[in-house]
Amino acid sequence: MSQQGARPARQDDDWWGELYDGTTTDTGPAQAPDSLDDRFASARNAVTERPRPPEPSPSREPSPQPEPSPEAERAGPPPPDHPVAPADLPDYVGSGPPTYDPEPTALPRADPDALDGLVPDTVLDGARYGVCTLRAVSQRGDSARYRGEPRRDALLTARFGAGDQALVLVAMATGTRAVPGAHLAAAEACRGIARAVGRSHQRLAQDIRAARRGDLRSGLHRLADRALGGLRAGTAADAPVGGLRCLLLSADPDCRIRVFFGVGDGGLFRLRDGAWQDIEPRLTADDTAPGAPPGEGRTDPDPGAPRPGPPDPRPPREPFRFRASVARPGDVLVLCTAGLADPLREAEALRARLARRWSGGTPPGLAAFLADARVRVKGYADDRTAAAVWEA
Repeated sequence: MSQQGARPARQDDDWWGELYDGTTTDTGPAQAPDSLDDRFASARNAVTERPRPPEPSPSREPSPQPEPSPEAERAGPPPPDHPVAPADLPDYVGSGPPTYDPEPTALPRADPDALDGLVPDTVLDGARYGVCTLRAVSQRGDSARYRGEPRRDALLTARFGAGDQALVLVAMATGTRAVPGAHLAAAEACRGIARAVGRSHQRLAQDIRAARRGDLRSGLHRLADRALGGLRAGTAADAPVGGLRCLLLSADPDCRIRVFFGVGDGGLFRLRDGAWQDIEPRLTADDTAPGAPPGEGRTDPDPGAPRPGPPDPRPPREPFRFRASVARPGDVLVLCTAGLADPLREAEALRARLARRWSGGTPPGLAAFLADARVRVKGYADDRTAAAVWEA
């Protein structure tokens, strides 16, 4: 190639002129002349060695999969570990949906100087000890969600001890309606009974394993009365706690005794062989007597005495309820406050739906249990708190 403006000195440089000759057509399949960039790229590729593409590896035929047996096809896919609520089931039973919205609407009013008094809309818990699986939930009712009121139900789950000697407590309380701070009193009632049970858990666990029903009844009666005594002081007309209900479970796999005790309204149910049983203990005359718990009350006055003496200044005690029952494999024991107990007693559709969901021996997961426990019934809009125990 010559310098700029000089004539070519050799014929070897003729290829450069032919390369940029606009009249020369491309040897490729295209009929239109290439641009300058296209021809430069063609020259570059001609003097550069291009790597050869890798040879394709021989294809492997997939190994044949065994065909499922007719028995496996009839059996279908394996069942899930936990029952899952069908997506097409409504969140209510009965002739129509309740009036309130199914989801929370308004938050309770908060005090910037008393933020410890805030309680969440829903609490959920669960555990497995021995041969029983526990699921527990407390949820604000539809009415409180709409009005922006706090959840008056309180729930506490606790384990005291370790190994087979451990004792599991489930406590739930309901604050009195229309009483300021009732939700705080319910939470304190749960903590109070938990402190009392925790300090005596070794003796209580021994009594449960030995089935000492008499000792358990009198001892738990005193513990419940002391836990509520401070809350009832000075509030004889409107007690801040309308009920306290507890369940004691032994972690010993050889112990099948389940102990319920408490005061106030609610429900204790057992699902056995697909049928519901209402096993709420019946009250006796001793349970409804006023004054202190057994062993600390006053004796009846002599009928012949001229003056019976001053009346007992202490407010009447809430009726004490106690039941120690023996569980069987496959049983489901349900303890709940009145928010769930009332519709469970009165709504056949709710009983049937929960019986189908909770029968079969496989406990639901936490999410599935929450979906089951919140199935609504028109006319029942109070807080719901429930604890269910599945027996293996």
